Amino acid sequence: MPPTLPLPASPPATNQPDRRFGDPYLRFQLTDGVEAVLAMQKVQEVHTLPAHRLTPMPNMPGCVLGLMNRRSHVIWVVDLAKVLDVASLGTNHQQYNLVIARSGDLVLALAVPAISGFFWMPAEAIRPLQGQLSATLETCLQGCAMYDQDILLVLNPEAILHSATLHASPYPTTSPTL
Repeated sequence: MPPTLPLPASPPATNQPDRRFGDPYLRFQLTDGVEAVLAMQKVQEVHTLPAHRLTPMPNMPGCVLGLMNRRSHVIWVVDLAKVLDVASLGTNHQQYNLVIARSGDLVLALAVPAISGFFWMPAEAIRPLQGQLSATLETCLQGCAMYDQDILLVLNPEAILHSATLHASPYPTTSPTL
């Protein structure tokens, strides 16, 4: 079985979250020089998938890399940068770094170039992102935050999981559903 990256321990366990640290976020690379974060409450797990364990699916949107089997569940794997219309992972990989995100009953594996780790950030640190963004990226953002002199894109997992890009058909007469 391929390795699963362990998630670091959180602040001391109590019945209530310790808000002095803020909320937990998973930090990862989106493209060269661009890092993003997802709220840990929407992250089911982080996983490394060998490329030969990914089953490509024909007639799907370009952002869909294929299907994987994880703990007896079939999960769609998508290129997150391509979903957000900012870049593409490319196709020559021996393994994929996956952030498995969940919103209700919908589970999706988001392929990213690298996973940096996990940290705590207060909600007040999230600010609106100013500048010209693609419409797809803009709808999938909650904002941005400064952390260790880096600007981090704070992604909206529900918007990503329900993105029109994922449900777009490569053919005008077909409408595949994820």
